[in-house]
Amino acid sequence: MNLLPDHDPHLPSAPTHGWGRCDCHAGPMNRRLFTGLLVAGGAAPALAQEGVAGEVGKISRVAKLIPAEQVEAAGAAQYAQMTREATGKGALVPADHPQVRRLRYIAQRVLPHTQPWNPRASQWRWEVNLLASNQLNAFCMPGGKIAFYSGILVKLQLSDDEVAAIMGHEVAHALREHARERMGKTAATRIGAGLVSSFFGLGNLGDAALNMGAQLLTLRFSREDESEADLVGMELAARAGYDPAAGVSLWEKMTSANRGAPPQFLSTHPSGPNRIKEIQAALPKVAGLYRKAPKPDQRFPVATA
Repeated sequence: MNLLPDHDPHLPSAPTHGWGRCDCHAGPMNRRLFTGLLVAGGAAPALAQEGVAGEVGKISRVAKLIPAEQVEAAGAAQYAQMTREATGKGALVPADHPQVRRLRYIAQRVLPHTQPWNPRASQWRWEVNLLASNQLNAFCMPGGKIAFYSGILVKLQLSDDEVAAIMGHEVAHALREHARERMGKTAATRIGAGLVSSFFGLGNLGDAALNMGAQLLTLRFSREDESEADLVGMELAARAGYDPAAGVSLWEKMTSANRGAPPQFLSTHPSGPNRIKEIQAALPKVAGLYRKAPKPDQRFPVATA
């Protein structure tokens, strides 16, 4: 299957808060099996003294203005809608495709390390999908809905370590509840912080969920959010046995890609030398974790068109 179609199937646009979307074909049985494999992996290890936990503060109190369950439900509904639309356009990459297997293998190594960063992660119904599209992007919806667009794999010729860097970064946005925080700030600005809780506690849940789903496609994360996601993502990748230094080569490739038509993710993921310097400065904090982590027993070839 050609991962980069000659004619873009006019798939739904990727959320602007993520790197890109790529949904792979996964029926209900495949999704249950995938979730079961993650649970079978055992409980996530506790955060050690090493790592970046001391560099990251608590989840914003503003995020708590909106119930986490509703944000996660909105993410699941939006993800399901996008998956249905992609299915109708023949853009879901089959579950047995090598790049789908690659993404899910990497996820199975990364996701067991998520729970210490957010206890709710143990309840999330994680999904990982791949979508055939030229877009350079990927994302993780609230509640653990991950997707990659094939364009980011093919055009950037990503190594497994670089894929893990992207996956860790996007998963970190979900773990740190950045979308929930952005939505809480928006709601507080529009109707007042004192009214937000009562709004979501009275008869407006249906409308609220619809509005949330639409917001998830347009949210823009702050520079602080991006820095947090870089740090947490590096630790997730390192604990999973992937080289966290791949974040440097990843952003070098991003910068190079920006010399042509700017990739979609660059509208919300600031690039440039400062970001690379911050990643380099944080590497000593996770280097020990990477050295001690069991390394992947599989390596996958880069994606081809």
